[in-house]
Amino acid sequence: MSAARRTLAASDLDRTLIYSSAALALGMPDEHAPRLLCVEVHEAKPLSFMTETAAGLVQRLAAEAEFVPATTRTRKQYRRISLPGPVPRFAICANGGHLLVDGRTDQDWNAEMRRRLADGSVPLAEVRAHLARVTDPAWLRKERVAEDLFAYLVVERSLLPENFVKDLTEWADGRGWTVSLQGRKIYTVPKPLRKSAALEEVVRRTGATEVLAAGDSLLDADLLLAADLGWQPGHGELADSGWTAPHVTALATLGVAAGEEILRRMLARVAAGAEDAAAAA
Repeated sequence: MSAARRTLAASDLDRTLIYSSAALALGMPDEHAPRLLCVEVHEAKPLSFMTETAAGLVQRLAAEAEFVPATTRTRKQYRRISLPGPVPRFAICANGGHLLVDGRTDQDWNAEMRRRLADGSVPLAEVRAHLARVTDPAWLRKERVAEDLFAYLVVERSLLPENFVKDLTEWADGRGWTVSLQGRKIYTVPKPLRKSAALEEVVRRTGATEVLAAGDSLLDADLLLAADLGWQPGHGELADSGWTAPHVTALATLGVAAGEEILRRMLARVAAGAEDAAAAA
């Protein structure tokens, strides 16, 4: 990595940099709405967007720093996304369970993560069996397994029992798992399966000396804590729960505009770091 690229910028994708039509939060008059770029198509329909301005900013960020997407999405879901610019050299998928290098799966990293899961959490089958016992078809729409690493439920939020997530969290905690509610999805994820674990590996490989991060959900908290500086949008699990950290800025901006602001702030920090390095040379 060159001196100009010693900053690594890792960011969650959904509801941080890219947004579904339901999450755009276009609260302004229609004539003032930003131009949008579709960055994901699923089943022949546009699914995720960012502003055209953000599209330009993410290309600049990838040129000036080591840009690393860090998502809970599976590899298949991640590959549906077409971010502007070249394919990132590194991408974190399945909440850290998979590391893509130049678009290809690093099998050694996946094997290492599976060893950590075996040591630090009960098997996925035990969690799925519990979910089958405690869910109700009245509000459960789907149950999915991601990469044979974790499971998530798609639910009808208005019908979900008030204490379901709390009770599931308490049950999972003693078994080495964590629970995260994001929109209509309830994720059950092994505690060793962390974005920050894969981020640490990327830092080791790149030699990055400064790490920036952004995210909106509780599954992003460890990613933000592992960074030197971080940002969270004004929406999402972290904002709703009041989560804070001294080096993480909680933005007031909502929706797709928050993705644009996060990229601006990351670029400003990269520029400041370059100036500091030049002054010290």
